[in-house]
Amino acid sequence: MAGFDKRVDSYEAALAGLTDNMTVIAGGFGLCGIPENLIAQIRRLGVKGLTVVSNNCGVDDFGLGVLLKDRQIRKMIASYVGENAEFERQLLSGELEVELTPQGTLAEKIRAGGAGIPAFFTATGYGTPVGENKEVREFNGRRYILEQSITADFAIVKGWKADWYGNVVYRHTAQNFNPAAATAGRITVVEVEEIVPPGQLEPSQIHTPGIYVDRLIQGRFEKRIEKRTTRAA
Repeated sequence: MAGFDKRVDSYEAALAGLTDNMTVIAGGFGLCGIPENLIAQIRRLGVKGLTVVSNNCGVDDFGLGVLLKDRQIRKMIASYVGENAEFERQLLSGELEVELTPQGTLAEKIRAGGAGIPAFFTATGYGTPVGENKEVREFNGRRYILEQSITADFAIVKGWKADWYGNVVYRHTAQNFNPAAATAGRITVVEVEEIVPPGQLEPSQIHTPGIYVDRLIQGRFEKRIEKRTTRAA
């Protein structure tokens, strides 16, 4: 059983081997389902020159935004970056290399990478700056651009519950980029709210099979709300 047990007992062990200039895929959408403790550990490690692939880059003081603040990210491959003033500042000043990617294309790039598909054609972005210098082919009278898939040295993922073998269940909206990200890392690290013994998860409810997971850790989470909107009493 020990060979199948993916649990580690510290965040240091969870991200052992992460070094400068690596590529990291991070799950999450906004502040929903982000691997916040793994991100905090990357900050503590102080690694530099990272290429980070994520739908967005957190906010100024939380999530991936803290890595921007400490100048640990060299390049960001993302879809939406509108909530982070430091991201904007670094982009406009030329300090940060940015590859903006349509959201569906980004999701498919990660999914394809995890599936071993090197590239695919999509109509999204044709005729726009997104499609510049990319191969174009026509299918059934419509033009498509070639997009290359994405894989990473590390994938960091946030789940809800997992068993010792690394079978993971996500809760509600955290099923955003996390399942795809989990498949696309050379080393995939998952942090969850609860770890249970094998046999306690309903097999039909598992979103990420343990075969994709290399390391698993249980954490405590702040679960910030990105924008709180309330109704007058």
